[in-house]
Amino acid sequence: MLYLDGSSLGIDALAAAALDPTSQIGLTPGSRERVQSARDAVERWIAEGRIVYGMTTGFGEFANVFIPTEHVELLQENLIISHSAGMGDPLPDAVVRAMMILRVNALAKGLSGIRLSTLDTLVAMINAGITPTIPEQGSVGSSGDLAPLAHLALALIGKGEINGRPAADVLREHGIEPVRLAAKEGLALINGTQMMCAYGALAVHRARRLCDAADIAGALSADALRGTDNAFDQRLHEARPHPGQLRSARNLRTLMHGSAIRASHREGDDKVQDAYSLRCMPQVHGATRDSVEYCATVIEREMNSATDNPLIFADDDTHVEGGNFHGQPVALVLDFLGIAIAELASISERRTERMVNHALGGLPRFLTPNGGLHSGMMIAQYTAAAMVSENKVYAHPASVDSIPTSANQEDHNSMGSIGARKLWHIVQNVERVISIELLCAAQGIDLLRPLTSSEPLERVIACIRTRVPFASEDRILHVDMNAVHALLLEDAINAAVGVPL
Repeated sequence: MLYLDGSSLGIDALAAAALDPTSQIGLTPGSRERVQSARDAVERWIAEGRIVYGMTTGFGEFANVFIPTEHVELLQENLIISHSAGMGDPLPDAVVRAMMILRVNALAKGLSGIRLSTLDTLVAMINAGITPTIPEQGSVGSSGDLAPLAHLALALIGKGEINGRPAADVLREHGIEPVRLAAKEGLALINGTQMMCAYGALAVHRARRLCDAADIAGALSADALRGTDNAFDQRLHEARPHPGQLRSARNLRTLMHGSAIRASHREGDDKVQDAYSLRCMPQVHGATRDSVEYCATVIEREMNSATDNPLIFADDDTHVEGGNFHGQPVALVLDFLGIAIAELASISERRTERMVNHALGGLPRFLTPNGGLHSGMMIAQYTAAAMVSENKVYAHPASVDSIPTSANQEDHNSMGSIGARKLWHIVQNVERVISIELLCAAQGIDLLRPLTSSEPLERVIACIRTRVPFASEDRILHVDMNAVHALLLEDAINAAVGVPL
């Protein structure tokens, strides 16, 4: 059970709950008290006839339009219906589930004025494994991820879709009563950065594992290419002590230690230094590691923030209108994270090229023992190159753009949701490019038999060989690449190493 209090949710805990539809969440007693206190204030202000943005006024450009008390509830429902204007393919279920958990966590801070009963219904949907159908396009990343969150709230009130079916039917099957929104609740549900934040948190979770996988693939390639491990010397990296660089250098030393391949050419080795894609792995992989951890701090901070407007400060009996929903802090790091992760694929593809290119790596051409009749891994490198090139397009920052909305009332927007979706594509491409490197490196090592690599790397090769045998002749590479990719996604590659990284 994951208990949410609005201030202590971590990326790994969120990812675990989002990726497992059977996981359960709940609210801490303290958060329930804060939520109720804020709700009491809202109901008191409505009874007093106070003019409060989004409660007794319209939204955006309509902020100067007063809404009579008898229409306050209709105002909230109309908000959800009108803002459910997304288009495109549905968001992945894991992203939707992360959005729902993040929205509960933000509301659990007790600054949004939502009713406990409404929040409990959202919790019940999460615990039932319900994931609303949310189109991926429509958010400009300011005023919150309005359209995506509106589609989430639409399911909550029984008017949207859940996995392509009418939400009312699915809720009924689970014994969940659709919510009839009260004052402030529609606004509380859709003001926030939860779509972009969900993508960012899940991308960080995957990126951390990818950094280890890149070290593993790189070590395997370096050994297949009979590279030197001198460039991973601890003293060298302590002279430039970036944390990520130190960690990757340590990983590479650990992974290559004891390799008979390396020992076979250590004496009399006339190779003074390797190409950058081998020699500079700690510097390149390490820079990505440090970037991922910086982005993680920003995203975790955002995960535990109140991004509603206005915010309710019940202790002072006040409400404050502002712009905590603006996605700029997240938008910038999503672009940064995409650039940083893309570099893992860029350097990985260069190592793959060295392995398939006899002139650069000295291995049989295209890693086949019968070149000419067989093409070997030739086109695997093409595919890696295509995805690296694709990532260069995706890595163009979305956050430098802004198009005004709401009759120019909302005249600067972050476009963070676009950065989030681009980042997702980049992560997927990097996973595939590293899978191709692993496939080629295992083939390269096997072509050096009877020499063996280190114990950790031999365990990685054995893991790959459980699904992909040595390629003595041509076969459908698509099948082999997908098999290694599946091992990577299952975390089997990282686990196979058998030593701490």
